[in-house]
Amino acid sequence: MCSSDLKTHEIETNLIGLEIESTPEVIEEGMEHAFRAHRTEFRVNGFRPGKAPRRVVEQIYGKEVLYNDAADYVINKEYGEALDELKLDVVSNPQKVELKEFSAEKAVFTLEVYVRPEVKLGQYKGLEVDEVSTVVTDEDVDKAVEMEAKKNARQISVEDRAAQLDDTVALDFEGFVDGVAFEGGKGENYSLKLGSGSFIPGFEDQLVGKNIGEDVTVNVTFPEDYGEKSLAGKAAEFKCRINSIKYDEVPVIDDEFASDVSEFDTLEEYKADLRKKMEERKEKSAKDEIREAAVKKALDNAEIVIPEPMIETQQDEEVRRMESQLRSYGMNLDQYCKYLGTDRAGYREQIRPQAEIAVRRDLVMDEIAKAENIEAAEEEINKEFEAAAEYMKMPAEQVKVLYASS
Repeated sequence: MCSSDLKTHEIETNLIGLEIESTPEVIEEGMEHAFRAHRTEFRVNGFRPGKAPRRVVEQIYGKEVLYNDAADYVINKEYGEALDELKLDVVSNPQKVELKEFSAEKAVFTLEVYVRPEVKLGQYKGLEVDEVSTVVTDEDVDKAVEMEAKKNARQISVEDRAAQLDDTVALDFEGFVDGVAFEGGKGENYSLKLGSGSFIPGFEDQLVGKNIGEDVTVNVTFPEDYGEKSLAGKAAEFKCRINSIKYDEVPVIDDEFASDVSEFDTLEEYKADLRKKMEERKEKSAKDEIREAAVKKALDNAEIVIPEPMIETQQDEEVRRMESQLRSYGMNLDQYCKYLGTDRAGYREQIRPQAEIAVRRDLVMDEIAKAENIEAAEEEINKEFEAAAEYMKMPAEQVKVLYASS
């Protein structure tokens, strides 16, 4: 229990101001703490370093020499006890901490702190959402089979014709802007599927109809929103040479194909199994979609004023997750930001809307859980950690540590 004089006032929604006047007993604790932390730094004739009594040190150096560290001790202790007494659920570190008065007899300080917001639930039961179809058509199955066939296609070299759309060419190229080669604009034997849209718009089209060994000049203009700002909107010339041309030979879709890509002997059996799996996935996806639609309505119906520090903390968490994910790909956030044509500050601003939604979701779902007296089972919590671990490509235990520290 906090025995100090404690005053509170609401500055604005979710922002509480505290004024605390400490007791002489806590001030004395702070003075003793400060002395013990620095006793070896005081030099007093007749005493070995660290052995001079505090009263002697205070007589020579003055009590004020201990005030800074003593004040820190007092503020931290009194603040913690004030939170316990007031039962404040704070969501930020103390802000605008101001020491109004400090002496060996009296200490007064003020601070501001954001608290967890009140959530006023709107309608969250019996919400009407659009139905999601779980029907799998013959056309859906046929498309899935065709996709599998394309995945199993063989690449066949071409010698007697020019490149066509959907061919894959091995390409040497070098790019120039205003006659000067630019960084990252050169490649050798680069594999490019014509029509894939992998390169700048218009680039691939200009290779159609060209032959192996032919030198080709490709003229394009970088998009205005191109990631590398120094190239955005600029005209460029690429000197290219096609080294080889290959096309995909897609296997015939028949019983033999079915037996090659599955455990079944006939195409009919393969399609039946494929349909069953697709229906199961669609049913799960539909349930997830319906649930998310209901959650979104519940979020929209709730009234909350979210403190800024909660959004900033969520942004920090999203940045840490992205950094961890990028490390698994051998990248860092600065490189990723450059690819996006922004910097860390710009990236934080980009993820702010999703951070705000995540905070709002957590607050509303927690309030619904309290209203319905719902408690998550440990097994369910572990499943969530495992799902997050799979997404972040790190061990589940590491994800738990990451969440605990956020």
